Amino acid sequence: MEQITRKTRVIEAIEPASVPYDELMAAGQPVILKGLVRDWPMVSKGSPNDAADYLKSFYQGRPVVAFIAQPEHKGRFRYTDDVSQLDFESDQGLLDEYLDIIIALLEEDEAPTFYIGSTDVDTFLPGFRTENDLVLNHAMFEANPPLVGAWIGNRSTALAHYDMSNNIACCLVGRRRFTLFPPDQIHNLYPGPLEPTPGGQVLTMTDINAPDFERFPGLREAFAAGEVADLEPGDALLYPAMWWHEVEALDGFNVMVNYWWNTTPDFMDTPQNTLLHALLSLRDRPEQEKRAWRDVFDYYVFGPADRAAEHLPEAARGNLAPMDELKARRLRTYLLRRLNR
Repeated sequence: MEQITRKTRVIEAIEPASVPYDELMAAGQPVILKGLVRDWPMVSKGSPNDAADYLKSFYQGRPVVAFIAQPEHKGRFRYTDDVSQLDFESDQGLLDEYLDIIIALLEEDEAPTFYIGSTDVDTFLPGFRTENDLVLNHAMFEANPPLVGAWIGNRSTALAHYDMSNNIACCLVGRRRFTLFPPDQIHNLYPGPLEPTPGGQVLTMTDINAPDFERFPGLREAFAAGEVADLEPGDALLYPAMWWHEVEALDGFNVMVNYWWNTTPDFMDTPQNTLLHALLSLRDRPEQEKRAWRDVFDYYVFGPADRAAEHLPEAARGNLAPMDELKARRLRTYLLRRLNR
């Protein structure tokens, strides 16, 4: 079976306070920060039971959302065969009870999969970051405080998808494998429907571990561009927004904490809304019109931010000038009126 052979770059023995986050982000490539969080108390717990008890010590009883997949799916959170819905259940309950279930299933070969993802650490595990937290002493994070989430479960696979935020994923309990693809491989990863999705982002229709190259021939090109990052407890993985990533939790009990952040102002709208409106307004136009509109977008949007306004008097630049909160509010109001016409 063909596999991805390229390994993600590793930086060894880096001190938590010395990570050059600005340089790493400027490089635009994934990188493993080996042992970055090895000194966190969560990492030092000697057994799944001890690690679960440590998590329970911070939990204060607020219900969490868990995804549950049946044993026959082998931990893969996927679509039904007809792609009409997601083939797993969503449940709400108490974290300590889910932890007890996961621990009880450690020795079961055919266990259902429990996956508690993107759970806000400060909300659900208050005090955890007092003892377990990254040193983010760069201005980039002061201006854009990260959203810190916990990911807890047994053996599972989150199918390849992209997120609109930069990410630092910290492996705390159990091993994890990330399979990563650059954004330009989207057409070779055969995304599923825009809805339903488990968290707002489309999933690949392919099985990276058992690739069907006859049905998905472009996957070979994706494999040539992809890379694999294997994480041990104490390691962290940094990768930029929009990189596709499949995440496998490889052991019977796994805990990860991640830091999501963007460097764009809060007043900027999500590009996902732009995509949906482009489906409404552009996709089904004649090809020659679409080519013309591609040129328009290259000029106004995808080229240098100041190009479209540089030849205009400053007073005449309007929305072509740098966006700010007031302009964003006015533009949003104008668009809402246009959409509701």
